[in-house]
Amino acid sequence: MKWTQEQYDRIAHLLPKQRGNVEVANLTFFRALQYITDNGCKWRALPEHFGKWYTIYQRFRRWIDKGIFDSIEEHLQTQVIDRVKLTSLALDSTYIKVHPNGQGAPKKKDSSLSARVAAVGRRKSTRS
Repeated sequence: MKWTQEQYDRIAHLLPKQRGNVEVANLTFFRALQYITDNGCKWRALPEHFGKWYTIYQRFRRWIDKGIFDSIEEHLQTQVIDRVKLTSLALDSTYIKVHPNGQGAPKKKDSSLSARVAAVGRRKSTRS
C-alpha cells in the first residue's frame, strides 16, 4: 500500500506549515516513512527518490519531539478511521539474532603465532 493524496488530505491540516526552501514534500516524507517500516531498512538505505535520508530522519525526529504523530493518531481515533490505540512499543532482545561468537560457546585454544613461539621457548628452557 502506498500513501495516496486522499489519505494525506485527511491529516494535512494537522501538519506544521512548510517554510523556506523545503526539498521533501510531506506526502513524500510519509511515503519514505512507510518504506522504512515496510522494509525494515536503515535510514541510510532509503532510496534516493525520497530525498536525502538525513533530511527525512531530521524531520521525523522533530515531529516526534513536537508530538505531531500523537496528534495525528488522536485525530484518526476521533474520526473512527483508526480503532487501535497504540500506547507503547518494545523490542525484546530475544528477537535479535546474536553472532555465534557472542553466545558463550567455549573458546578455542590459542593458536596464534605468539602463543606457539612462547610454548617452544618454554620447552627449550626446560631441557637445559
